[in-house]
Amino acid sequence: MDADVTDSAGPPSDPDRPAEDKPQDRSRDRSREESGRPEDGAPQDGAPQDGAPQDGPPQDGPPQGDAPQEESPAARETDEAAAETGEGDSTGGGPAASESKAGSESGPKAAAGADGVQTWADQPKDGIVAARRSHWLRWTALAAAFLVLVAAGVGWWMYKKLDGNITTDTSAAAELKEYEKERPAPVVMDAQNILLIGSDSRAGDNREYGRDDGGSQRSDTTILLHLAADRKSATAVSIPRDLMVEIPSCRTGEDKKSREQFTQFNTAFELGGTACTIRTVERMTGIRIDHHMVVDFNGFKDMVDAVDGVEICLKEPIDDKDAHLELPAGRQTLNGEEALGYVRARKSIGNGSDTERMERQQQFLGALVNKMQSNGVLLNPTRLYPVLDAATKSLTTDPGLDSLRDLYDLVRGMRDVPTEQVQFLTVPRQPYRNNPNRDELVEPDAGDLFKQLREDKPVAVVPADELEEAERDKGSGQDGKPDDAGSESPTPTPTYSGSSAADDLCKQ
Repeated sequence: MDADVTDSAGPPSDPDRPAEDKPQDRSRDRSREESGRPEDGAPQDGAPQDGAPQDGPPQDGPPQGDAPQEESPAARETDEAAAETGEGDSTGGGPAASESKAGSESGPKAAAGADGVQTWADQPKDGIVAARRSHWLRWTALAAAFLVLVAAGVGWWMYKKLDGNITTDTSAAAELKEYEKERPAPVVMDAQNILLIGSDSRAGDNREYGRDDGGSQRSDTTILLHLAADRKSATAVSIPRDLMVEIPSCRTGEDKKSREQFTQFNTAFELGGTACTIRTVERMTGIRIDHHMVVDFNGFKDMVDAVDGVEICLKEPIDDKDAHLELPAGRQTLNGEEALGYVRARKSIGNGSDTERMERQQQFLGALVNKMQSNGVLLNPTRLYPVLDAATKSLTTDPGLDSLRDLYDLVRGMRDVPTEQVQFLTVPRQPYRNNPNRDELVEPDAGDLFKQLREDKPVAVVPADELEEAERDKGSGQDGKPDDAGSESPTPTPTYSGSSAADDLCKQ
C-alpha cells in the first residue's frame, strides 16, 4: 500500500537513491510533455541535472533529478533541423520547447496576476483602448488635414476675388512711358508718392448723383499722398479742382492730342484722363508720381459701410437736396450714403466755397483713418477683408498696384503710422487775380511745400486759427524773442494750415 502511494506520488524522498524508470513514469512524462505542462521537479532549460558536473560552487537547495543522457549525432541533426523550421519534439531544448514552456507558464501563473503580471482578462481591454486611441488619432489627423485644405481653398478664393476686383489702367502707363524723358526723377527711393483721384463720372451707377454727360470723366477730388521712407508719417495734400495750372499736351480719348494750356486743374482729367493729370501734377510740383488710384462714388460709400460708419460733429443742421443729405446738428455716425453727400456738399454748408469742402473732406478722411486704426481693422484680416473688397470693387490703379499683394504691402506700411502723423492740408493758394472764382498758388509757400515732400523732409500742420494767431504774433514781435537774436537758428519745419487723423471733430 505504501509502495503504491510512493510510486504514484512522484520521485522518492531520498535524493541519493533515484527511483527506477518505470513504464508508468515514462507514460506520464509523455502525456505531460504533449500537454505542454512540465512535471514538478523537471529540469529547466539551461539548469544542470543531478550528477552532472558543475562549474563553481554547488548551488543551494535540493539536487535536481536524473542526469541527462548524451544526445546522439542523429538526434542533434534532427533537433537542429527542427530549430530551423520552428518545429520539433517538445522534449528538446529548441525554440518550440521554449515557446511551449513559456506559454504554459503564462497560463495558471499569469491568471493569478501576481507580481504585477498582466492577466488574460486585462489584455482584451487594453487592446480595445489602444485600437480606439489609434482610430481616434487617425480621424483627428484626417479632420485636421481637411480643415487645412478648406481654409487654404477659402483663402485662395478670397484672394482671387479681391485680386480680380481691381481694374488695371494700362493706357495711362503706356502714355507715361512715352513721356518718360520729361518726367521728374525720384529723389528718395524708399519714399512713395501716390496720386488719389476721386472720379466724378455720372455714368452707370453714379448717374443718380447728377446729370450724365455721356459718361465723361471728371476729377472731383485729387490728393497727393506722400509716404515717408521710414513710414513714420503720411502727408495728404489736396489740390483744388479750380486751381489755375499749366496743363501739357495730352492724348485725348479720341486718340488726338490736346494743346498745352493754362486752365483750371480738373480739366486735365477731363481731357486726357489719369496720365494727363499725373503729368500736370509732376510739372507743377516737381515730384515723381510712383502710383495712382482712381476711386468712384460707390467705392467710397462701401468703404464707409465696411467700417460701420464714421462719426462726425455738425455745428448746424444740413439740408441739401442736391447732395441727398439731411442731417441734424451734433454728434452722429454717417453711413456710406450720408458720408458721400457730406464730402460732396458745397452750397448748403458754410460759405459754399470749394475751400471749405476740401477741409471737410480732409477731416472726414482723417476720421475714417482713425476709425480703421482704433478698431484694429488694419491688423485684423477678418475685418480688413470687407474694406478691401469695397475698395477694390471701384478701384483702378497702375500696374504697380493692381494686385492684392501690392495693396496689402501698401496698407501694411501705413498701419504703424501714428494717427497724429497722418496729416491733411491743401496747397497754399489764394483767389486768382484775374478771376476770384478760381485759385492760384501762393509762392514761395507752395514751392517750399513741394520741396519738403520731394526731399522727404518733415512738414507740420496746425489748425487754421492757430496758424493765423502764430503769424500775427510773429508780425507784431510778441514771440518773446528779440528781433536781433544774432545767432542763426536751425531751419524751422514749414508749418501749414491743416489737420491730422488724431483730431476730434467734435472738440473743434
